[in-house]
Amino acid sequence: MTDITMIRSAAARLAGHARRTPLLSSPFLDEIAGRRVFVKPECLQHTGSFKYRGARSAISALDPDTRAHGVIAFSSGNHAQGVALAASEFGVPAVIIMPRDAPRMKIDNTSALGAEVVLYDRAAEDRDAIGARLSAERGLTLIKPYDEPQVIAGQGTTGLEIAEDAAALGIETADVLVCCGGGGLTSGIALALEADAPGLRARPCEPEGFDDATRSLSHGRIMRNAQTTTGLCDAIVTPQPGDITFPILHRLCGPGLVVSDDEALHAMALAFSRLKLVAEPGGAVALAAALFRTDEIEGDAVICTISGGNVDADVFQTALSQFA
Repeated sequence: MTDITMIRSAAARLAGHARRTPLLSSPFLDEIAGRRVFVKPECLQHTGSFKYRGARSAISALDPDTRAHGVIAFSSGNHAQGVALAASEFGVPAVIIMPRDAPRMKIDNTSALGAEVVLYDRAAEDRDAIGARLSAERGLTLIKPYDEPQVIAGQGTTGLEIAEDAAALGIETADVLVCCGGGGLTSGIALALEADAPGLRARPCEPEGFDDATRSLSHGRIMRNAQTTTGLCDAIVTPQPGDITFPILHRLCGPGLVVSDDEALHAMALAFSRLKLVAEPGGAVALAAALFRTDEIEGDAVICTISGGNVDADVFQTALSQFA
């Protein structure tokens, strides 16, 4: 299982490859939230999301002979792009199985990064069966999007940076709000904070209707989402927390926070106008929670991730036209 030693090893392998993203702030956001708000903009990471960290960590940890055969991944977009770029950096093949209704930008970007994109119909086709067939035929290694120790370790490097930058700012206690799908980023950050900043507490943030992590933490066991269709926040829509990630979330995280789609769009507009950042809806839910769930957060400072910025132009335009 992932631990702090694995996260530190991932950080060493990512050095010189992954971008170190800063903590940003704005007095305008502080005024809305009624406390200091610090934003970790992983939308500025390679491929536009934190997923590159986990993908590069997992692929770099493979035995060279195994890696040479290539990798395969399932993704609606951000993990796809992270795996595609990391595989290209190692010069190995990558096959990405993506739903046909994934955002066009994410499909196009994954292909442009050199991966072979295989599209499937969520309603009529079994992605696992497609993946099993291709893996067997080509000897590909599956890189899971979140329920994989080396992927979690890579995402945990985000938490190492948060801990170091918070200490430099004199922040000893604060909630760290994390956009949460399957829990890879949230659990990785939680493990890093446990070791390097025990006064900081990770909390998962999710959109309404897809709040499986929040409900799972409340019930003390894994809960599934009733809905299976993709919502506006496609990047963080998963059926349930991972079998590996949930025990970490349950042990280390505070209660989850849930926001509406409109609040996510509003947060996107504010990120653009106040921080000059482009966030996708799923990548903006933690900022939305920091700004619009203020009575559920304690302390005079809050840290939140913007986990991705791969948004189609029409969705971004909607956010700006409604809330700018």
